[in-house]
Amino acid sequence: MSDAYFSYAYSDDDRNGSRSFELPGARPHYTPDRPGQVEHIFLDLTLDIPKHQFWGRCLIRLNPVRSGIDRLVLDAVNLEFEPVRVGGVAQDFDYDGEQLHVRLTEPTTAGVSITLEIAYKVDRPQRGLYFIEPDEDNPDKPVQVWTQGEDEDSRFWFPCFDYPGQLATSEIRVRVPKKFFALSNGELISVEKVGDHSKDKIYHWHQKEAHPTYLMTLAVGDFAEIEDRWNDKPVNYYVEKGREEDARRSMGKTPQMIEFFSEKFGYPYPFPKYAQACVADFIFGGMENTSTTLLTDRCLLDERAMVDNLRTEMLVAHELAHQWFGDLVVIKHWSHAWIKEGMASYSEVLWTDREYGADDAAYYRLQEARSYLSEDSSRYRRPIVTHVYREPIELYDRHLYEKGSCVYHMIRAQLGDELFFEAIATFVRDNAHSTVETVDLLRAIEKATGRNLTFLFDQYVYRGGHPDFEVAYSWDGDSNLAKVTVTQTQAKEGNTPNDRDLFDLKIPIAFGYICDGEEPTLKTFNVRVYQKEQSFYFPLEEKPQFVSFDAGNHFLKTVKLSYPLPELKAQLKSDPDPVSRIYAAKAIAKKGGLEAIKALAKALKKDKFWGVRVEVAKALATVKLDGAFDGLVAGLKDTEARVRRATIESLAQIKTHTSYKAIKPFVTDGDASYYVEAAAARAIGSIAAANPDGKPSTEKVLKHLKTVLEKKAGWNEVVRSGAIGGLSQLKTSEDALGLILEYTEPGTPQALRLAAIRALGSISTGQTPANVDRILERLSALAGETFFLTQVAVVASLKQMETPKAMGIARTLAEQTADGRVSRIAEEAIGKIQKNIGSDKAVTQLRSELDRVKKDNQELRSRLENLEAKAKKS
Repeated sequence: MSDAYFSYAYSDDDRNGSRSFELPGARPHYTPDRPGQVEHIFLDLTLDIPKHQFWGRCLIRLNPVRSGIDRLVLDAVNLEFEPVRVGGVAQDFDYDGEQLHVRLTEPTTAGVSITLEIAYKVDRPQRGLYFIEPDEDNPDKPVQVWTQGEDEDSRFWFPCFDYPGQLATSEIRVRVPKKFFALSNGELISVEKVGDHSKDKIYHWHQKEAHPTYLMTLAVGDFAEIEDRWNDKPVNYYVEKGREEDARRSMGKTPQMIEFFSEKFGYPYPFPKYAQACVADFIFGGMENTSTTLLTDRCLLDERAMVDNLRTEMLVAHELAHQWFGDLVVIKHWSHAWIKEGMASYSEVLWTDREYGADDAAYYRLQEARSYLSEDSSRYRRPIVTHVYREPIELYDRHLYEKGSCVYHMIRAQLGDELFFEAIATFVRDNAHSTVETVDLLRAIEKATGRNLTFLFDQYVYRGGHPDFEVAYSWDGDSNLAKVTVTQTQAKEGNTPNDRDLFDLKIPIAFGYICDGEEPTLKTFNVRVYQKEQSFYFPLEEKPQFVSFDAGNHFLKTVKLSYPLPELKAQLKSDPDPVSRIYAAKAIAKKGGLEAIKALAKALKKDKFWGVRVEVAKALATVKLDGAFDGLVAGLKDTEARVRRATIESLAQIKTHTSYKAIKPFVTDGDASYYVEAAAARAIGSIAAANPDGKPSTEKVLKHLKTVLEKKAGWNEVVRSGAIGGLSQLKTSEDALGLILEYTEPGTPQALRLAAIRALGSISTGQTPANVDRILERLSALAGETFFLTQVAVVASLKQMETPKAMGIARTLAEQTADGRVSRIAEEAIGKIQKNIGSDKAVTQLRSELDRVKKDNQELRSRLENLEAKAKKS
């Protein structure tokens, strides 16, 4: 499962690292006792799509684990039951709306299978199975039916033992209107016409490999089918008719990915087909149902979106990797979900390396690490493996995905490539078609390599956090000694080396030597870092040009470099690892001054890797000198769209009329990239808001942004959403608020409407009390909508507000939503709103005065730097 294409309602600016993951009501969860092994599940269903109903039979064949069982308890939420039979004999049952209690007339005999036949009906299911159709506000929406089982939502559309540790083969036989295609797990057994004059057809699918209930799926729609193959297996794509080219563009690399992962995981693709269906209003980015992945239709790319969008390609890789990690090898309990989600996320790194090269893969890993780090600092810190929560879906966070991915990479770094992939193959082969826990991965590693990596798991998996390093370097020319001092700053004052806050790791430190025209040579030492502060001395024949801490950057960490400027400049220019060059760029920017600007500006023009140029642009924006602008503008002409986008975002932080004039052409004349245009639209709003003297004027910027909204409709509304973001920065403008409110109305394209909803919170902080009430009234109405993404957008908006009334809406949403994710982020939003309210007028005034002093200091420092530069020339 992936949440790609959706953003959650917290920001990286919050600092709530001490907040507990365990909210009130959290409790330990364990794998339930098993009455026996479910061998087969057969669903025979009829859909009434216009009425949002379905009915039929569920047959569950169970092999009892012991004799004498006289009661079976199945998960079933809001289902209507008719007779429950075993062997044709009606059984007494009780039903409380959440569980079906079947009282068996004959107690079980161990090893003798029984088959429960349960007739049932569902009217407008709350979750699990979703009916999608056009309405008055969205007349172009397709008619579709699709399911989503993870985490425990299969119980909303059929009775079952709904937990991942119970595996069974399955069949789905479904009657649908004949114009529709029905897709499910496994192989298509038959398609039947129902009589000569019927308007219906019956599709019959059979999944012969055992899998858990949450991976059972059904997708119904008037799909176009695009056929592809890998070896002798069909690889098909299903999309709304008219989007066939988008499907090939978005999913066409799937056969190559299947070949790649079959090789890397040491196990050929294990199912008879692989299908991907793109559906409307999907509540995740994608879901890896066994042999049949469902994806959001927002992942479909047009030709222009291919310029700088790899999210779809990575989403396809992620869900495909799950066919091994999650579907072939199944987690026994949700607390171990990192095994599958971490590897699926790391598979994005593996595919990036294969398709785009090592530098891109290293940068992708850095972005994953940052994603986890922001959650660790802004929401909570937790062990990756924990069984204490309210609902399993709470575990599906950045710790599970991105930190899990980083752990897999650290395992690889410990073992080396050959042994790592042998360990992965051993894990997959030994556990195919069965369930696993984290310890099984450790056992496979030891079996394949002889290595015991418990020390790594203890520090990164079974406890929360990561090391925060400060690294200082100095050179003693008399003794030819390099001194590197490493401090673990995550450890509290007074800690001893035995305290749990400290990490104990063997970290490579490399010293770089630059020869003209040649690649730099590295002399590497491995040191054990385990104390709060340690100094290491390295005898070298000559002074190195640069130092690389954690050479290769394989450990998950934060690092602050305290090196002299010459060594940082040499590292930025010559370190072969792009992540090390990025760390150097950040450290240079913190030193400030004209020399820093010159070094960064040169790197923005010269560095061979686009990811480093992106980060250099960001670093330049933090150097509070006038010369930063001159260094940045070169990035606007970069051939890589992602660099142009980062440059625009960086220029927006400078917030001058000059930066506005540099950015405006990307709004008025456009760019090859949707995302570059969107960034420019946001930027001009931000700059106008910061310049109340009228350069540029709010009216002029409003006019530009209104033009974008009127004329720039397009793929996923990326550009127009950027314009909404620009409007949200004009916090005192009632006209800007009016435009944003207009785009929150029903009938607005979904992506644009969600952007407008999120923008209400941002613009609220400068509006009059009467306008704040207008915003609250709109958000209160929107909170009553049941669509998951609308609720998430409402929470994102509320948490930016500075009024107690926003807490009431968030609290109501937390209590009434049917989605555990929304409930959690709404509760978190209440705390953020309280924090916002604490920022009283005195604090706001103090911040304003501080900003003015900073600006004056910046101007004085710029003058001083220029005078010094002139003095040196003379």
